[in-house]
Amino acid sequence: MIDIDDALEKLSQTDKVRLLSGADFWHTAAVPELGIPALRFTDGPNGVRGTKFFSGVPAACFPCGTGLGATFDSDILYQAGVTMGEEAKAKGAHVILGPTCNMQRGPLGGRGFESFSEDPVLSGLSAGAIIAGIESTNVTATIKHYVCNDQEHERNSINSILTERALREIYLMPFQLAIRDAKPGAVMTAYNRVNGIHVSEDPYLLDDILRKEWAWKGLVMSDWYGTYSTSAAINAGLDIDMPGPTSFRSFLVERDINAKLIQQHTLDERVRTVLELVNKAEKAGIPADVVESGRDIPETAALLRKIAGDAIVLLKNEDSVLPLSKTKTTAVIGPNAKIAVYCGGGSASLVPYYAITPFDGISAKITSGGVTYVEGAKGYKMLPVIGPNTTTLTGKMGVSFRTFVDPPEVTDREHVDEQELRTADMFLVDYAHPAIKGRPIYYGEVLATYVPDETGDYKFGLTVYGTAKLFVDGKLIIDNETVQRPGESFFTRGTVEEVGVVHLEAGKSYNIKVHFGSAKTTKLKSNSVSFAGGGLRVGVGRVIDEEAEILRAIEVAKGVDQVVVCVGTNGDWESEGFDRSNMDLPGKTNELVSKVIDANPNTVVVVQSGMPVEMPWADKAKGILEAWFGGNETGNAIADVLFGDVNPSGKLPLTFPKKLIDNPTYLNFRSERGRVLYGEDIYVGYRYYEAVEKEVLFPFGHGLSYSTFELSDLSVSATADKVVVSIKVTNKAGPSGAEVVQFYIKQHNPSIKRAPKELKGYKKVFVPAGETVTASVEIDLKYATSFYDETRKAWISEKDTYSVLAGTSSDKVALEATFETAKTFWWTGL
Repeated sequence: MIDIDDALEKLSQTDKVRLLSGADFWHTAAVPELGIPALRFTDGPNGVRGTKFFSGVPAACFPCGTGLGATFDSDILYQAGVTMGEEAKAKGAHVILGPTCNMQRGPLGGRGFESFSEDPVLSGLSAGAIIAGIESTNVTATIKHYVCNDQEHERNSINSILTERALREIYLMPFQLAIRDAKPGAVMTAYNRVNGIHVSEDPYLLDDILRKEWAWKGLVMSDWYGTYSTSAAINAGLDIDMPGPTSFRSFLVERDINAKLIQQHTLDERVRTVLELVNKAEKAGIPADVVESGRDIPETAALLRKIAGDAIVLLKNEDSVLPLSKTKTTAVIGPNAKIAVYCGGGSASLVPYYAITPFDGISAKITSGGVTYVEGAKGYKMLPVIGPNTTTLTGKMGVSFRTFVDPPEVTDREHVDEQELRTADMFLVDYAHPAIKGRPIYYGEVLATYVPDETGDYKFGLTVYGTAKLFVDGKLIIDNETVQRPGESFFTRGTVEEVGVVHLEAGKSYNIKVHFGSAKTTKLKSNSVSFAGGGLRVGVGRVIDEEAEILRAIEVAKGVDQVVVCVGTNGDWESEGFDRSNMDLPGKTNELVSKVIDANPNTVVVVQSGMPVEMPWADKAKGILEAWFGGNETGNAIADVLFGDVNPSGKLPLTFPKKLIDNPTYLNFRSERGRVLYGEDIYVGYRYYEAVEKEVLFPFGHGLSYSTFELSDLSVSATADKVVVSIKVTNKAGPSGAEVVQFYIKQHNPSIKRAPKELKGYKKVFVPAGETVTASVEIDLKYATSFYDETRKAWISEKDTYSVLAGTSSDKVALEATFETAKTFWWTGL
């Protein structure tokens, strides 16, 4: 352990300044002569990537944040956190940059899939459970992005304008609950401004609320490239500026200290916090410079499958179309059937140990009758990446990647590095090799062999941050170098996907070659963050006549007993770096679903998305599952629920509106000349839909089961400190299964407008067939009853009558009981 007081006396001012920023993209600075080691950070919110975007070590991928929230199960989220902690140790990481705990304010947020819910209580309790699990392993969790980082459009400059009440009740509440319950070791600041000030330099948010009012003790770090000042950020309480090296935390800090813009004691406070984290990290027992490895073990696989299955929400099950039969003839149709949509895009993405497709999961369940597959329609935004469908120079699955110091025009150039990669989706921000160190420009080459299954025309796609050209059997097919068009790839630094078409014959081998120039060769101009190295993505897909493919799907559907249609979005549609423009499913997906249902009423639709999608065919579909981005085990988990091996118990952690225009942020989403007005105020999600009596597609908390549950005997008792609620849950019919009882509270005579009801607690209970169990929760009275009083700058619990509304979704409240509070009081803190 470091003697912090002694270290502060011995550290030079230059070393103190160095400790306040990253040494590189993933590590803090070390001072070896004083025994101060570097710490390693790693993404992420749904799995531990390690330190490599490029050629990363495979990892356990959990369901996306929305899927984790859909479990409504703090116990299993705690287990997830424990496993994340152990995964971090295998990657040599002391600090996990997660969980993400921003509010799903509207359905279009690009990173909405990373967060848990539209409800602050569900968000905060879910985050707290995962954090507690991570911290139990002595790995540090970093709750992010504090606060109001809920859209991607102009995220570094956007000014989020909102009332203090909305800030407190909706956006800060998840962080408040997680800090109260789990005390994460670190907090990451948001990119955006809140009411005019960037969070990373806002003393009100970082010092007044986080450190003083909540009495939280831990380290505050910036999001990557989310620091915009020197003295303002340090004085506000930002301990570490990431990544490094950074100009903000170098000679500029020393200049500001000399000018007394930063006081010496303030500098020492920031350094003390860093050293406290170093001491805390020592308990994890992670040796220095650990070589990253994986933990692909049966216990991890079983947990991932369990969580993914529990996250799936059965939205509809008319005529008991589910569970499906394992002995009937089955068709699996749809663009998401043979693709494992395991995570969203951006910094949450990682290389999984493996990823099970829905088609593979379903095929493994069928014991007789066989499975027929039809793609039916295109579901991709960018062509499916090559790698899983190609071989390297040595015949392994994937692609070969070579690095050069000379451009392709040099005929006798020799490569300085060669690697075999699983895919040709490469973000080279952290790629390093001695031969290219210090070179602003280097070159690469992707080599692969592709053997198509069918004869026909194929599209190749090429997306680059840098420059690139694609060749098939030596013929130039795509030139993404001479002329380039800006796109959304590689955090908006890359090009659009340029496409070329080639006629290929089934069973024949084709040589794919891509010439690549690193980031500095790009011809694009951008104001966004610049990443060293650049990026490259190569895709391929068969050109299909979608109308003919839909007709083919219809005929197949008519000829089988049961149909599963797999549709949804993926990491191309939902990603860090940009927001969605609508809630539509891709391309002709809706037409495909509608016509297949018409052809065979025994059709079940499996939707995979991170955020809500419109379902114009929902009324006539008998069965609908929402399966989210399900992690490594996504295909197995879907099949488990479809065939009844798992009794579904997931609940929607956010409302699915019928149309985009129905949602409360419709008129107030995206940046308008650098600001966004939170015009819906506290009326986020179900609070809004219920207040204006707007009909929705599927309400918050909704989720069916193969069992029939009945609630009875609601009991409520209130003391000066607690509200204790219990209720009996009976499994009246069907198999054993779990039900989530949701407890909402309504104030009868508030002095200001409040939402019709607010979720304040929930409990997931397993109920054996035919039996009854009791579900109980204990809620702090002040959290159960209070709203934020802007005039007093404090929370207020009013003397009044309150109702506890118990149900299985926000629109299915079965029972109600009341309690009284004896006096009005104000409070602050946790």
